[in-house]
Amino acid sequence: MNLRLKDKIVVVTGAAGIKGSIGETIVESLANEGAVPVLVDRNDRGIGYANQLKERGIDSIFIKTDLANHEQIKKAVETIERKYGRIDVLINNVGVNDGAGLDSSIEDFISSLKLNLISCFAMTKYALPLLKKTKGNILNIGSKVALTGQGGTSGYAASKGGVLGLTREWAVDLIKNEIRCNAIVVAESWTPAYQNWLDTLKDGDEKKKAIESKIPLGKRMTKPKEIADTCLFTISEKSSHTTGQFIFVDGGYVHLDRSLLTE
Repeated sequence: MNLRLKDKIVVVTGAAGIKGSIGETIVESLANEGAVPVLVDRNDRGIGYANQLKERGIDSIFIKTDLANHEQIKKAVETIERKYGRIDVLINNVGVNDGAGLDSSIEDFISSLKLNLISCFAMTKYALPLLKKTKGNILNIGSKVALTGQGGTSGYAASKGGVLGLTREWAVDLIKNEIRCNAIVVAESWTPAYQNWLDTLKDGDEKKKAIESKIPLGKRMTKPKEIADTCLFTISEKSSHTTGQFIFVDGGYVHLDRSLLTE
Protein backbone atom coordinates (compact mmCIF):
# COMPACT_ATOMS: atom_id res chain seq x y z
CA MET A 1 0.00 0.00 0.00
CA ASN A 2 1.36 3.40 -0.98
CA LEU A 3 0.93 5.64 2.07
CA ARG A 4 2.04 8.71 0.08
CA LEU A 5 4.61 9.69 2.68
CA LYS A 6 7.40 10.23 0.16
CA ASP A 7 9.32 13.46 0.86
CA LYS A 8 7.08 14.33 3.82
CA ILE A 9 8.99 16.10 6.60
CA VAL A 10 8.24 14.04 9.71
CA VAL A 11 9.65 15.22 13.04
CA VAL A 12 10.15 12.45 15.60
CA THR A 13 11.08 13.25 19.20
CA GLY A 14 12.89 10.61 21.20
CA ALA A 15 14.18 9.29 17.87
CA ALA A 16 17.67 8.23 18.98
CA GLY A 17 16.86 5.36 21.27
CA ILE A 18 18.73 2.07 21.19
CA LYS A 19 18.43 0.17 17.92
CA GLY A 20 15.04 -1.52 18.00
CA SER A 21 13.42 1.05 20.27
CA ILE A 22 10.03 2.44 19.28
CA GLY A 23 11.42 5.81 18.17
CA GLU A 24 14.26 4.32 16.12
CA THR A 25 11.88 1.82 14.53
CA ILE A 26 9.46 4.60 13.57
CA VAL A 27 12.34 6.50 11.94
CA GLU A 28 13.44 3.43 9.99
CA SER A 29 9.88 2.72 8.84
CA LEU A 30 9.44 6.33 7.71
CA ALA A 31 12.65 6.13 5.71
CA ASN A 32 11.49 2.93 4.03
CA GLU A 33 8.36 4.79 2.89
CA GLY A 34 10.46 7.59 1.41
CA ALA A 35 9.68 10.17 4.09
CA VAL A 36 12.30 12.52 5.52
CA PRO A 37 12.65 11.81 9.25
CA VAL A 38 13.90 14.68 11.42
CA LEU A 39 15.44 13.21 14.57
CA VAL A 40 15.09 15.27 17.76
CA ASP A 41 16.76 13.74 20.80
CA ARG A 42 19.47 14.41 23.36
CA ASN A 43 21.44 11.24 22.63
CA ASP A 44 24.37 11.47 20.20
CA ARG A 45 23.26 8.13 18.78
CA GLY A 46 21.13 10.26 16.50
CA ILE A 47 24.20 11.48 14.62
CA GLY A 48 24.90 7.97 13.39
CA TYR A 49 21.25 7.32 12.53
CA ALA A 50 21.01 10.52 10.48
CA ASN A 51 24.29 9.76 8.68
CA GLN A 52 23.03 6.31 7.78
CA LEU A 53 19.88 7.85 6.31
CA LYS A 54 21.93 10.35 4.31
CA GLU A 55 23.96 7.49 2.86
CA ARG A 56 20.66 6.14 1.56
CA GLY A 57 19.92 9.47 -0.14
CA ILE A 58 17.48 10.70 2.49
CA ASP A 59 17.86 14.38 3.45
CA SER A 60 17.51 13.66 7.18
CA ILE A 61 19.01 15.63 10.06
CA PHE A 62 19.59 15.05 13.74
CA ILE A 63 19.03 17.96 16.11
CA LYS A 64 20.52 17.35 19.52
CA THR A 65 17.91 18.60 21.98
CA ASP A 66 17.19 18.23 25.67
CA LEU A 67 13.46 17.78 25.40
CA ALA A 68 13.03 18.74 29.04
CA ASN A 69 14.21 22.24 28.07
CA HIS A 70 11.62 24.24 26.15
CA GLU A 71 14.20 26.78 24.96
CA GLN A 72 16.13 24.00 23.25
CA ILE A 73 12.90 22.76 21.70
CA LYS A 74 12.24 26.24 20.29
CA LYS A 75 15.74 26.30 18.76
CA ALA A 76 15.20 22.84 17.28
CA VAL A 77 12.06 23.98 15.50
CA GLU A 78 13.88 27.09 14.24
CA THR A 79 16.52 24.77 12.75
CA ILE A 80 13.82 22.72 11.04
CA GLU A 81 12.23 25.86 9.62
CA ARG A 82 15.54 27.10 8.22
CA LYS A 83 16.30 23.79 6.52
CA TYR A 84 12.90 22.61 5.32
CA GLY A 85 10.48 25.52 5.71
CA ARG A 86 7.70 23.19 6.75
CA ILE A 87 6.63 20.25 8.92
CA ASP A 88 4.18 17.73 7.52
CA VAL A 89 3.89 15.52 10.62
CA LEU A 90 4.96 15.80 14.24
CA ILE A 91 5.33 12.57 16.20
CA ASN A 92 5.70 13.27 19.92
CA ASN A 93 7.36 10.02 20.87
CA VAL A 94 9.71 10.91 23.73
CA GLY A 95 8.90 9.22 27.02
CA VAL A 96 10.74 7.66 29.94
CA ASN A 97 9.06 5.57 32.61
CA ASP A 98 11.34 7.07 35.24
CA GLY A 99 9.85 5.72 38.47
CA ALA A 100 9.07 9.12 39.96
CA GLY A 101 6.50 7.87 42.48
CA LEU A 102 4.93 9.09 45.70
CA ASP A 103 8.15 8.47 47.57
CA SER A 104 10.09 10.68 45.15
CA SER A 105 10.83 14.36 45.63
CA ILE A 106 8.65 17.12 44.22
CA GLU A 107 11.60 18.05 42.02
CA ASP A 108 11.74 14.52 40.57
CA PHE A 109 8.01 14.64 39.83
CA ILE A 110 8.36 18.01 38.08
CA SER A 111 11.32 16.71 36.08
CA SER A 112 9.22 13.79 34.90
CA LEU A 113 6.47 16.15 33.77
CA LYS A 114 8.98 18.32 31.91
CA LEU A 115 10.31 15.43 29.85
CA ASN A 116 7.17 13.38 29.35
CA LEU A 117 4.43 16.02 29.09
CA ILE A 118 5.68 19.59 28.83
CA SER A 119 8.01 18.59 26.00
CA CYS A 120 4.96 17.42 24.05
CA PHE A 121 3.20 20.76 24.60
CA ALA A 122 6.29 22.83 23.77
CA MET A 123 7.16 20.85 20.65
CA THR A 124 3.60 21.15 19.35
CA LYS A 125 3.34 24.85 20.22
CA TYR A 126 6.54 25.77 18.39
CA ALA A 127 5.88 23.45 15.43
CA LEU A 128 2.29 24.60 14.93
CA PRO A 129 2.96 27.49 12.50
CA LEU A 130 4.82 25.08 10.22
CA LEU A 131 2.08 22.45 10.54
CA LYS A 132 -0.54 25.04 9.62
CA LYS A 133 1.27 25.68 6.34
CA THR A 134 0.91 22.05 5.30
CA LYS A 135 -2.35 21.16 7.08
CA GLY A 136 -0.22 18.45 8.61
CA ASN A 137 -1.01 16.25 11.56
CA ILE A 138 0.18 15.36 15.05
CA LEU A 139 0.63 11.92 16.53
CA ASN A 140 1.29 11.46 20.24
CA ILE A 141 2.71 8.22 21.61
CA GLY A 142 0.84 7.35 24.79
CA SER A 143 0.98 4.54 27.32
CA LYS A 144 -1.49 2.19 28.94
CA VAL A 145 -0.09 3.42 32.28
CA ALA A 146 -2.26 6.53 31.83
CA LEU A 147 -5.36 4.33 31.92
CA THR A 148 -4.46 1.34 34.06
CA GLY A 149 -1.90 2.73 36.47
CA GLN A 150 1.23 0.77 37.23
CA GLY A 151 2.42 1.74 40.68
CA GLY A 152 5.53 3.66 41.64
CA THR A 153 5.54 5.95 38.62
CA SER A 154 3.29 8.93 39.35
CA GLY A 155 5.21 11.32 37.12
CA TYR A 156 5.00 9.11 34.04
CA ALA A 157 1.36 8.18 34.69
CA ALA A 158 0.36 11.82 35.11
CA SER A 159 2.33 12.81 32.03
CA LYS A 160 0.86 10.16 29.78
CA GLY A 161 -2.61 10.94 31.09
CA GLY A 162 -1.92 14.53 30.12
CA VAL A 163 -0.75 13.46 26.68
CA LEU A 164 -4.08 11.73 26.06
CA GLY A 165 -5.95 14.78 27.32
CA LEU A 166 -3.95 17.05 25.02
CA THR A 167 -4.64 14.75 22.09
CA ARG A 168 -8.37 15.34 22.36
CA GLU A 169 -7.94 19.03 23.23
CA TRP A 170 -5.73 19.68 20.21
CA ALA A 171 -8.00 17.70 17.92
CA VAL A 172 -10.75 20.17 18.89
CA ASP A 173 -8.50 23.25 18.76
CA LEU A 174 -7.10 22.44 15.34
CA ILE A 175 -10.25 21.36 13.50
CA LYS A 176 -10.42 24.86 12.02
CA ASN A 177 -6.93 24.40 10.60
CA GLU A 178 -7.71 20.93 9.24
CA ILE A 179 -4.93 19.50 11.39
CA ARG A 180 -5.58 16.03 12.76
CA CYS A 181 -4.31 14.89 16.16
CA ASN A 182 -4.31 11.28 17.38
CA ALA A 183 -2.54 9.09 19.92
CA ILE A 184 -1.12 5.60 19.78
CA VAL A 185 -1.42 3.80 23.11
CA VAL A 186 1.32 1.29 23.82
CA ALA A 187 1.13 -1.42 26.48
CA GLU A 188 3.76 -4.17 26.73
CA SER A 189 6.20 -3.74 23.83
CA TRP A 190 9.35 -5.81 23.41
CA THR A 191 12.06 -3.14 23.24
CA PRO A 192 15.74 -3.12 24.24
CA ALA A 193 14.80 -1.03 27.28
CA TYR A 194 12.36 -3.73 28.36
CA GLN A 195 15.09 -6.35 28.06
CA ASN A 196 17.44 -4.14 30.08
CA TRP A 197 14.83 -3.87 32.83
CA LEU A 198 14.27 -7.63 32.91
CA ASP A 199 18.03 -8.14 33.15
CA THR A 200 18.00 -6.29 36.48
CA LEU A 201 15.64 -8.86 37.98
CA LYS A 202 16.62 -12.16 39.53
CA ASP A 203 13.69 -13.88 37.85
CA GLY A 204 13.64 -11.92 34.57
CA ASP A 205 12.65 -14.85 32.36
CA GLU A 206 9.79 -15.82 34.66
CA LYS A 207 8.62 -12.21 34.83
CA LYS A 208 8.57 -11.99 31.04
CA LYS A 209 6.53 -15.17 30.76
CA ALA A 210 4.09 -13.91 33.39
CA ILE A 211 3.58 -10.66 31.52
CA GLU A 212 3.16 -12.37 28.17
CA SER A 213 0.59 -14.76 29.61
CA LYS A 214 -1.65 -11.73 30.29
CA ILE A 215 -1.61 -10.45 26.71
CA PRO A 216 -4.68 -11.94 25.01
CA LEU A 217 -3.58 -11.92 21.37
CA GLY A 218 -0.77 -14.38 20.83
CA LYS A 219 0.46 -14.33 24.45
CA ARG A 220 3.34 -12.13 23.34
CA MET A 221 4.49 -8.54 23.59
CA THR A 222 3.84 -6.05 20.82
CA LYS A 223 6.71 -5.62 18.37
CA PRO A 224 7.99 -2.05 17.83
CA LYS A 225 7.49 -2.60 14.09
CA GLU A 226 3.79 -3.23 14.70
CA ILE A 227 3.59 0.08 16.54
CA ALA A 228 5.53 1.86 13.79
CA ASP A 229 3.29 0.42 11.07
CA THR A 230 0.20 1.72 12.86
CA CYS A 231 1.87 5.11 13.31
CA LEU A 232 2.59 5.38 9.59
CA PHE A 233 -0.95 4.44 8.61
CA THR A 234 -2.39 6.93 11.11
CA ILE A 235 -0.29 9.88 9.88
CA SER A 236 -0.94 9.06 6.24
CA GLU A 237 -3.72 10.21 3.93
CA LYS A 238 -5.23 6.74 4.36
CA SER A 239 -6.43 8.00 7.78
CA SER A 240 -7.48 11.41 6.50
CA HIS A 241 -10.75 11.53 8.49
CA THR A 242 -9.39 10.18 11.77
CA THR A 243 -8.79 12.67 14.58
CA GLY A 244 -9.02 12.76 18.36
CA GLN A 245 -8.57 8.99 18.58
CA PHE A 246 -6.70 6.77 21.03
CA ILE A 247 -5.48 3.83 18.96
CA PHE A 248 -4.40 0.84 21.03
CA VAL A 249 -1.64 -1.38 19.66
CA ASP A 250 -1.52 -3.81 22.55
CA GLY A 251 -2.82 -7.26 21.60
CA GLY A 252 -5.99 -6.57 23.58
CA TYR A 253 -4.08 -6.05 26.82
CA VAL A 254 -6.07 -3.09 28.14
CA HIS A 255 -9.65 -3.76 27.09
CA LEU A 256 -10.44 -7.40 26.46
CA ASP A 257 -12.33 -9.62 28.89
CA ARG A 258 -10.19 -10.97 31.71
CA SER A 259 -11.77 -14.37 31.20
CA LEU A 260 -9.34 -14.70 28.29
CA LEU A 261 -6.57 -14.97 30.86
CA THR A 262 -8.01 -18.06 32.52
CA GLU A 263 -6.07 -21.16 31.63
